[in-house]
Amino acid sequence: MKAVGIIDYNLGNLFSVCQACKEVGIQIVMCTEASDLSSLDAYILPGVGSFKEAMNNLRASGMDAVLIEEVKKGKPLFGICLGLQLLFDTSEEFGETEGLGILKGRVKKFPNRTPKGEKIRIPNIGWNSVEIQQSRIPGITTPLIEISENDYVYFIHSYYVETDNKECVLSKTKYESVNYISSVQQGNIFATQFHPEKSGEKGLSIYRNWAISNKLI
Repeated sequence: MKAVGIIDYNLGNLFSVCQACKEVGIQIVMCTEASDLSSLDAYILPGVGSFKEAMNNLRASGMDAVLIEEVKKGKPLFGICLGLQLLFDTSEEFGETEGLGILKGRVKKFPNRTPKGEKIRIPNIGWNSVEIQQSRIPGITTPLIEISENDYVYFIHSYYVETDNKECVLSKTKYESVNYISSVQQGNIFATQFHPEKSGEKGLSIYRNWAISNKLI
């Protein structure tokens, strides 16, 4: 059986991610050092917290460079919440911070008011639906295959991604006045702004379908 590395950089909901993986039959290895990565078949990059701290921790361990190298080789990568944001070029959180740059785009904070001046609650916490975008590449199997517009998934975040690369946008979700990217897929890269592991049976289907589509189980 193939092994999937969960990137542990001291930020994130690792227990629930591990439990979801075990539930669907994914064999996992916890990764805390760069030397842990190269022998594995795929990666999950979870995360909750500060973009800047996350990148500092990844760089300090050397896992950032190795992860980029392995993904360029074609190994599957699944990013979750902050793990999605880290895949992009930069974030404005606590000043300008460079991300992994695997995907092109910028992480921005939700505005604190709507165009009409109404106050927006930040962070965005709770259940919401996702709208699959027609711009996804036809013929590519998506881990969201069992998710419909009537299904709800769980979010908790204050920042969201903007990108000019419409081809990578798999789904969008509306929060107040912002229609933001809630999942992306490009080649061997898949990531969600929401937490599949906190989203019940539908969330588990995302883990299962990601693993099946990449022949990990």
